[in-house]
Amino acid sequence: MHMEILVVSLAALFASGLTLFSGFGLGTLLTPVFAVFFPLEIAVAQTAIVHFAGNCFKLWLIGRRADLRSVLLFGLPAFAAAFLGARALLALADLAPLATYALWGREHAVRPIGLVVAALMAGFSILELRPVHKQMSIHPRWLPLGGLLSGFFGGLSGHQGAFRSAFLLKAGLSKEAFVATGVVIACLVDLSRLSIYADLISRAGVARHPWPVVAATLSAFLGAFLGVRLLGKTTIETVRLFVGVMLLALSLAIGAGLV
Repeated sequence: MHMEILVVSLAALFASGLTLFSGFGLGTLLTPVFAVFFPLEIAVAQTAIVHFAGNCFKLWLIGRRADLRSVLLFGLPAFAAAFLGARALLALADLAPLATYALWGREHAVRPIGLVVAALMAGFSILELRPVHKQMSIHPRWLPLGGLLSGFFGGLSGHQGAFRSAFLLKAGLSKEAFVATGVVIACLVDLSRLSIYADLISRAGVARHPWPVVAATLSAFLGAFLGVRLLGKTTIETVRLFVGVMLLALSLAIGAGLV
């Protein structure tokens, strides 16, 4: 347990600081680390708790600057679709393994949930690494559709930021409103999916052993605080390349049932 807490805390610290100046989200980086120690569906749920806590902190800081129209057009469909994505995660978690094999004296299983989450993790990692992602934007009339897509994938695997940014970029928001609106919408998605994950979290005994989640949450707060001061001069392309390669490797491991 001590090793789990240490590794998860360091990952949350690094990820939270990195999210301040890169396209990667906290959930993108933290989910595979939790997955090293816990079943994948539990890892997604645990990450959602940390993600929600961090977003609540940001909501307290800047939530008042959010654009109400964008929250209604994008956030409400995202809130509803996150239920469906979370339900899909639970359904995938109950499916039998597609194949099993032995490697290094241990038995591994290729599970449908692992293949789906691995594919999403790899796809969104590649999307974040491509420079075109920063210029990608979609007309505001498609905000409700964007909310549905962002919410569904947020509920399924936690990957919601890429769609949210793409659809909000053309909404005519100021920088402050753009960030604040994204935080409000992220909180709505997290609240929605956590209501579905509740049974999953209870079944796994997370409430009886909360320390990995508590440590990760506190480390995420500290990472955000230190990130502003210590990571501002880091060469972003080097960091993005390192993280992108790491995530692609982890997605392959998850898909193959090694993690």
